[in-house]
Amino acid sequence: MTITLFQFVRWLVAVSVLAPMIAAQNLPGNSDILFAGTYTAKDSKGIYAYRFDAPSGELTPLGLAAETANPSFLAIDRTHRYLYAVNEVQNFEGAKTGAVSAFTIDGKTGKLSLLNQVASEGADPCYVSFDKTGKYLLVANYTGGTVAVFPIQKDGRLSKASSVMYDKGALGPNKERQDAPHSHWIEASSDNRSVYVSDLGLDRVLVYGFDAANGKLRNEAGGVLRDGKVTAGGLAAAVLTPGTGPRHVAFSQDGNFMYVLGELDSNVSVFAVGEKHSFDLLQRISALPAGFSSHNDAAEIAVHPNGKYLYSSNRGDDSIAAFSIDGKSGNLTLIGRFPTQGKVPRHFEIDPSGNFLLVANQESNNVVVFRLDPNSGKLAATGQQLTVPSPVCLKFMSAD
Repeated sequence: MTITLFQFVRWLVAVSVLAPMIAAQNLPGNSDILFAGTYTAKDSKGIYAYRFDAPSGELTPLGLAAETANPSFLAIDRTHRYLYAVNEVQNFEGAKTGAVSAFTIDGKTGKLSLLNQVASEGADPCYVSFDKTGKYLLVANYTGGTVAVFPIQKDGRLSKASSVMYDKGALGPNKERQDAPHSHWIEASSDNRSVYVSDLGLDRVLVYGFDAANGKLRNEAGGVLRDGKVTAGGLAAAVLTPGTGPRHVAFSQDGNFMYVLGELDSNVSVFAVGEKHSFDLLQRISALPAGFSSHNDAAEIAVHPNGKYLYSSNRGDDSIAAFSIDGKSGNLTLIGRFPTQGKVPRHFEIDPSGNFLLVANQESNNVVVFRLDPNSGKLAATGQQLTVPSPVCLKFMSAD
């Protein structure tokens, strides 16, 4: 078959246009990136990045993404341009507070470039998230017992806090761990009119009102309990069994049920969420084996993207507990517990496809990859492990 000069030129033009597009689809930069926040007291220097291949679940190290002190919790904005990390320290620029760092993200290399740092308005910040507009950053300060709101500028930099609240209420019975308010988790409600805060020291999930127009928090009255009593101080809250030590919280997909993980008692408390910030305790279920008598601190909790399963991590039993969720009642049924193949699983992350669960084992310095069966909720180790110094938080940035 012969072709004319015109046909040949047109073919060259087509190749020149399509070739870069085809190549771009196969560039490593188009795969997911996993960021690992760490504690830097020993061998770690900060935040590390890894290339994640979603079909196989394989991880490839990209090296140190940014050097920064104790980036123990991370959050990535919806545009994938900026990453924010708490710096879990007790002194920043001479004041008794931690810090929050803002970074730009290089999507191809995983490298982070520092934009700025601001005081977190409380010692040992341990959690960071966004409001629903993405215009504000929300931070929980564990030792400080405070929560703070930070406006995000157009270039990704953080402004100083627009609002700071000190958690208040009666302390729990654990004299060692519940000696003061300890904010441990903070997230905006689905309508962005409220902010939920779990406080380990107070055995409460507090509800603050939130004004997205100016980034201000306010005390929110309400929180009627099942027995008709109003919560302490009139501040809306879900009240946990004394000594629970609420750490992190997850919600059902429809928002009708709230799952609170107790760090101190290793139970998951299930609440029905009602109007005007009312909470009805439906169930308390242990994440530990029957008869377990050793020390355990529960750490992370998350609902699978399909809404059918809930997972929590046990530091002591060194396992991931898996539960099925009854969509109508919200109640949990234990599926099983799966050893994490490491020590002290502080955090875990489900990949964007919902087919893998990755565990950060803090004291054994490894991240372990598990295949997750979306049909059964069960986990199976893939055999892949990575050495990561003192990993404490994992966050995916999925390819567009």
